[in-house]
Amino acid sequence: MPAHPPVPAAASASVPGLHRRAASAFRLVVIGGGLSYRALFNWTTPPMFVGTLLVGPLLQLLFFVFLGRQLQVADDHFYLLGNAVVSASTACVYGGTMAIANERRYGTLGAVLLSPRSRAPLWFGRALPYVLNGLVISVFTLSAACLLLGLRIPVGALPGLAAVLLAAAAGCSAFGLALGALGLRFRDVFLISNVASSGLLLLTGANVPRETLPEWMRAVGDVLPMTHAAETARELSAGAGLDGRGIAAELVTGAGYVVLAVVLLTVFERGSRRRATLDVM
Repeated sequence: MPAHPPVPAAASASVPGLHRRAASAFRLVVIGGGLSYRALFNWTTPPMFVGTLLVGPLLQLLFFVFLGRQLQVADDHFYLLGNAVVSASTACVYGGTMAIANERRYGTLGAVLLSPRSRAPLWFGRALPYVLNGLVISVFTLSAACLLLGLRIPVGALPGLAAVLLAAAAGCSAFGLALGALGLRFRDVFLISNVASSGLLLLTGANVPRETLPEWMRAVGDVLPMTHAAETARELSAGAGLDGRGIAAELVTGAGYVVLAVVLLTVFERGSRRRATLDVM
């Protein structure tokens, strides 16, 4: 008698198949995401990247810090940490939008929709470069705040702060992807991105204390990315311990926008296929 019962042939055959599917999905996420970033992101050249994604947030940081000093609404610490978090929004919001809307703009959307590949890795692999972009921009802005404006952060708070910035960039990229899904239906989706980017500056508490906002604005801010990250970053910088609830809230918010993006992409793709069938008939 054999020491172990034989493994059914179907089960043994399914294991390599599962590994191949996982490896294929991983390649689609990593390689496909990198290729789409190079092809669809409008700011990949060094002058555009530095001028738009590094200099722009730095000037925004300086603007709100000096405006806050003049108006005496809050101290420098409030604006420095808030803008370090929200500085990632430019890359994440517009990047997520370009990752989908530019397929339509450049005439390659049809080839993407005809692809037999799974839609989840196809679309969400495109968000990963913008998560990394957002993290780099936030770290750069935070470093500039320390060097130029004297921000001091406890060394022990740095790991928690890195986790907060990463969660903020991930949630904001999911938000941008949901906005980009609207590009399958609306002609000028970048108008929506412009409004959304301005809304993040106002409603997340990055530059306006949330307690001074009307109740409905605070309610909207609660479901936007970066709101909880900005609050948690300020607490960490002030010497408080890492409160996992802030990161968890940020991740839950991002997960909500992932679900919204999936629903919108599915509905709009099915609608486009249905209309194409009717046109052929």
